[in-house]
Amino acid sequence: MKIKEITNYLESIAPLHFQEDYDNSGLLVGNENSIVDAALITLDCTEEVVQEAIALGCNLIIAHHPIIFSGLKKLAGNNYVERTIIQAIKNDIAIYAIHTNLDNVGNGVSAKIAEKLGVENCKILSPKKDLLRQLAVYCPSSDAEKVRNKLFKVGAGDIGNYDECSFTSVGEGTFKANEGCNPHLGEIGERHQEKEERIEVIFPKHKEQAIITAIKDAHPYEEIAYQIYILDNVYENIGSGVVGKLSKSMASAAFLELLKSTMKTDCVRYSKLVKNKIETVAICGGSGSFLLSNAKSAKADILITADFKYHEFFDADDDIIIADIGHYESEQFTKDLIYDLLIKKFSKFAVQLSKVNTNPIKYF
Repeated sequence: MKIKEITNYLESIAPLHFQEDYDNSGLLVGNENSIVDAALITLDCTEEVVQEAIALGCNLIIAHHPIIFSGLKKLAGNNYVERTIIQAIKNDIAIYAIHTNLDNVGNGVSAKIAEKLGVENCKILSPKKDLLRQLAVYCPSSDAEKVRNKLFKVGAGDIGNYDECSFTSVGEGTFKANEGCNPHLGEIGERHQEKEERIEVIFPKHKEQAIITAIKDAHPYEEIAYQIYILDNVYENIGSGVVGKLSKSMASAAFLELLKSTMKTDCVRYSKLVKNKIETVAICGGSGSFLLSNAKSAKADILITADFKYHEFFDADDDIIIADIGHYESEQFTKDLIYDLLIKKFSKFAVQLSKVNTNPIKYF
């Protein structure tokens, strides 16, 4: 199996278009056409993890955090990033990162934490904008169903938990084929009038090329009239964090105990317990202080995340409880998430979880 078969599958679940602007997810080291024997899954790719991959015979490392965040001007081994990459290249090991694109999907990192804590009926806490497009295409009524079905097949028309959503309006189109044309309907040099349908669908922008290809494959005209509009709508299924409810409310102190034990952390930093009971829970794996206002708007009793600064705890302002469980701790189950995704698709492929604790923060 080639590396690209694995990366294409992962990107079908968490497309690279869903990552944040600052991120660098994707294949960072290696050739996508190389044969992969086995994969090692880790939260961070470090020198120790590369050594582990060598020992286990894994020639692909799948990490949550990219080892390369910004441009590299040289590989001289002057820091851990350069040394890790050199070591991987020397041993013909590819490195792939699946970071904020996995954070931002509905069944991603934050949803995994919610599952562990028993938080149900989750929705995206802060849906993203500028990810949706609208297509309007005109075709003869006799071929409208064929075009519509082709669009649905490549992923157009998904809205929330509904699919195959479209709107159709009927009218009449006119055209005149000039010399050199090969019209499906009408005659050269004569204006033709045809009963046509305007089919409108919404689609995520990363599927635009597939949508255009689908139109060309299904449409009978050699010149196709269509428009693509940029939408300001939020993409409800894609974005930062999740919010959901416990099946039964818990006392605040008891929930913190559950949180500490479930997330296997030595320390939970939290703000004043202004809520006696916890029912609505907001979650963001990794750094999520930017979601505090979203959590308040969602009427969450508690926001579980990491990397809150001292002064940011004051922003809870007696409206919500902030619980900072640590960056590594909040993302530790991401390895299991990636593992489960791969095994579901490639049941006979050798996938292993790294046993290296890459958390750079120690507790005394």
